[in-house]
Amino acid sequence: MASLLGKKVFEINGQGPPPTKDFFQLTVTKTEVIWRSWKISLRIEFKGAAPGENKMTHDDFLQDARMQQQVGVVFGQQILQYTQALCQGNFDYLERLPNDLLLQILAFLELKDVAQLAQTTKRFHKLCNSPEFWEQTVRGRCDELTPDMEALANAMGWRKIFFAFFNTKEHQQYAQGGS
Repeated sequence: MASLLGKKVFEINGQGPPPTKDFFQLTVTKTEVIWRSWKISLRIEFKGAAPGENKMTHDDFLQDARMQQQVGVVFGQQILQYTQALCQGNFDYLERLPNDLLLQILAFLELKDVAQLAQTTKRFHKLCNSPEFWEQTVRGRCDELTPDMEALANAMGWRKIFFAFFNTKEHQQYAQGGS
């Protein structure tokens, strides 16, 4: 599973909270946490100031309360908790899979399970409601897809075609309770 992790496991950047205009970047790799900062100021003493960079191991980050506080202040508690989880080795491999592979996995799920999965994250909501998912679903349940049906699906949308032609009790529940 570790091969699914790229060099960068997580990265976020943004401006610090007011009143500063400073810019920050947090990068988590497989082995270290990198905190970069850029001082943004009109004051002469900061003109030409070099960016700051602090690299530390995951264990060092977990022990550094000051650095954790900075991450929490700049990016919020959710990002801090996520970063701590990554440093403890809790990687979300499912979120790292490419969409085409996730679509293949979704093909094995019942529609009621897809509806529940769509409620878990923005990414899964988008994927479970994508034209690609619904085209796959229609093609998987239709023995013969005529060129006329395919043209109609491309014009109206694969989801509408699915519910028009394959509307069973289970599918009605998905339409009502799902996305």
